[in-house]
Amino acid sequence: MSAHRATALGAAAVLAVAVAAAVLTGCERGTSAGAGSYAPGPVRTGCPAVLARARATVERAMTTGSTWDGPTTGPRAVPDKRIVYVAQTMNNPGVAGAADGVQQAARAIGWQVRVIDGQGTPAGIQAAFSQALALRPSGIVIGGFDPHLTSQQVAKAGAAHIPLVGWHAVDAPGPSRNPALFSNVTTRVQDVARSSADWIIVHSHGHAGVVVFTDDSIPFARHKSELIEKELATCSGVRLLAEENIPLADTSSRTPQEVSSLLSRFRDGWTHSAAINDVYFADAAPALRAARRKGRGTPFNIGAGDGDPSAFQRINGGQFQAATVPEPFAQQGWQILDEFNRAFSGRPASGYVAPVHIATAANSKGATTWDPPGYRAAYLRIWGR
Repeated sequence: MSAHRATALGAAAVLAVAVAAAVLTGCERGTSAGAGSYAPGPVRTGCPAVLARARATVERAMTTGSTWDGPTTGPRAVPDKRIVYVAQTMNNPGVAGAADGVQQAARAIGWQVRVIDGQGTPAGIQAAFSQALALRPSGIVIGGFDPHLTSQQVAKAGAAHIPLVGWHAVDAPGPSRNPALFSNVTTRVQDVARSSADWIIVHSHGHAGVVVFTDDSIPFARHKSELIEKELATCSGVRLLAEENIPLADTSSRTPQEVSSLLSRFRDGWTHSAAINDVYFADAAPALRAARRKGRGTPFNIGAGDGDPSAFQRINGGQFQAATVPEPFAQQGWQILDEFNRAFSGRPASGYVAPVHIATAANSKGATTWDPPGYRAAYLRIWGR
């Protein structure tokens, strides 16, 4: 569900910066948010107070941590449950990643899971949900689509007392009354948007020309891009050059042309980009390469959403993406199963929301997904497995 150019750097700016501690060292050269710090001429800050706050946010988000900060108590596993995961489309890496996490957790807790692909169309999603209801499962996952699209099926699930747990189904994490979800598993969009904008502020030392890529046809994406722009506006040295409205379904056909136009309009003034989804930068790469931009140079790009394996590959390989704010797909899959177990046990939702994380080449260490530590062992202990 997810939604969302200055002068070329010299060799020194291309070096990977070893990171999170350096983010706190001040506004001088060497302050880093990963991916090689951008410094336009003499380093100066356009918003010292904002920069100090942003630096603290980025440092926190870039720390990988070593312990589980989620639930450690809860009901033991209820036996013999059947879950159906209705997927918006399994071609969406985030939806597929969460589904894989659900399947991993099901093997651990001893339940059965079936995934039904909605094929990315309203009719396909409605048909998939109807098929799920016909199976009379113990619970249904709403995987990455707006439940209002399937309001009739949601009502039937409620009438049949089948609990629903969403993954990126509504804006906010936790229980939802309308639509009726026992819980919705997602990071907070406000935190994701703020962290991606703060990364740009820190990486540019408070001086950047930014393009934001979004999809106005998706309210969640529209909201996320508005939050990004609001946070960027807190720094007087950061200019929003353009907002590019490109539907996610059209990114491959429209993004290269739009990027070429942006390069022509703003030239070296375009230093950074934020997008509501990493896919924009996969499709921007050919146009940037054709313009002889360096993969580790401007514009420095951060994805404010998902963090699929291809995004990590671009980041680690220095291919026109410097950072991402990834979702912990596998952990969220395990959390979905734990929420169902609480529902079946007559207990309230856990209330857990995964903290926001920023991944760069410096702190991902070659990984192709964000997989925080400790949750598997914690959930196994809760379930008595």
